[in-house]
Amino acid sequence: MDRMVSITKSVIADMSEGVMAISHKGIIELVNGAALTILGREEGELVGQLFALSFFDEEGNDEFTETVLDAIRNRRMRQERYVPYVCGKSEKRLRVVSSCLHDNGLVKGIVLVISDVTELFDLRDAMKAMSEIRALNAKLEIRNKLITETFGRYLSDDIVREILDTPDGMKMGGSRRCVTILMSDLRGFTMLCERTEPKALITMLNHYFEEMYEEISRYKGTIIEFLGDGMFILFGAPSVTASHADDAVACAIAMQNRMRAVNEWNIARGYEPLSMGIGINTGDVILGNIGSEKRTKYGVMGPMVNMAGRIESLTTGGMILISSGTRRAVSEELDIEDSFSCRMKGVHGETQIFHVIGIGGEYDLHLENVQDELTELDEPVRVKVHILKDKSVSGKTADCEITAVSASQVEVHTNGALQIYDNLMIDSGFDLYAKVVRTDSGNTFTLAFTAKGEGFDEWLRNLYSEC
Repeated sequence: MDRMVSITKSVIADMSEGVMAISHKGIIELVNGAALTILGREEGELVGQLFALSFFDEEGNDEFTETVLDAIRNRRMRQERYVPYVCGKSEKRLRVVSSCLHDNGLVKGIVLVISDVTELFDLRDAMKAMSEIRALNAKLEIRNKLITETFGRYLSDDIVREILDTPDGMKMGGSRRCVTILMSDLRGFTMLCERTEPKALITMLNHYFEEMYEEISRYKGTIIEFLGDGMFILFGAPSVTASHADDAVACAIAMQNRMRAVNEWNIARGYEPLSMGIGINTGDVILGNIGSEKRTKYGVMGPMVNMAGRIESLTTGGMILISSGTRRAVSEELDIEDSFSCRMKGVHGETQIFHVIGIGGEYDLHLENVQDELTELDEPVRVKVHILKDKSVSGKTADCEITAVSASQVEVHTNGALQIYDNLMIDSGFDLYAKVVRTDSGNTFTLAFTAKGEGFDEWLRNLYSEC
């Protein structure tokens, strides 16, 4: 592994050939020092800019520009060309080799290896020139292959930059850092899978992820992993930001507000609407490269990660819950609807949880989704609920009377032992799950539906008939 790290350092930091990485959208993501020298440009002129616009002004470089644009358009093909390049008052001959950047089988862009071969073309001894070119080809092939493999092992552009900019970027192991972790999950998705065609399900899920990615990128989040229908998102790493807790809360609100557009798209295509819960926690984690030499993952671990997942499991659709650690780390004013304490597995003592509905300051964001209003029943409807523990029926039950109802929640009266944020299964003749989200008194509770099986619409109509 040490030898591989040494070779990588030599390739990226010390090589005399230029390296340029361009995304599939044509944006220049990386240029090394050798490339800047060869092209006669400054880093600020190129990084973050569209390639086509960066080299558009010099007619003498049309062949060079067209070569790179061809590589961007035909990303699945390896290309090698020798082109003229005008640099000031002189003209160079460049060798340009392009290869694809892969991530889990998907093409993310191209990497160029640029060599100034002017001297080789000026040699009068044709045989000597060809010999040197062949040697250069072999050397560049090794370096180009290593660079491509290095890029392909990582998911995020931020993570790739971290590796290239850090001397020990590819070493196994990690470091401790304070970050904010956001976990999201779709509510009732397991039941949705059972009654939805696979093609429609994947189409719906991919669109949902695309919409969420827009907000995650806007607030400087990094997607570490897709967890089925959920996401594990990091703020404050790999790029260090002082506002990672504020960014995470603002991102969560923006994600929830974007669900309206997601569901409008779903309904227009005959798909079911989705609802998402989000849990956020802030604290010290261990982050770095985990795996083997053949397959490496940028990982995050520690009790703070586990707590984020457990906070997320307390949410219902449309809800954002944060830990006390996140609340302390947020600098802007938060709009908190309520708070509660609970005991979590692996955590000593009680944990304070806050239900966030807005953040002020420069973000000025508030949740747009409003729960539909409860309609009171003329006569209470008796129903039994089973209290769940770790997603299994615990054996404990409570006899309840439904006193008010809506499409997303019910109000019940019970003398049983219900507690805030208990997970419940409602006896209804079909799969129907809910969570206790509010208590108005010792015996009156509001239950939010978390998963609805087939038969829910008819069950709800029957309840409305009691109004």
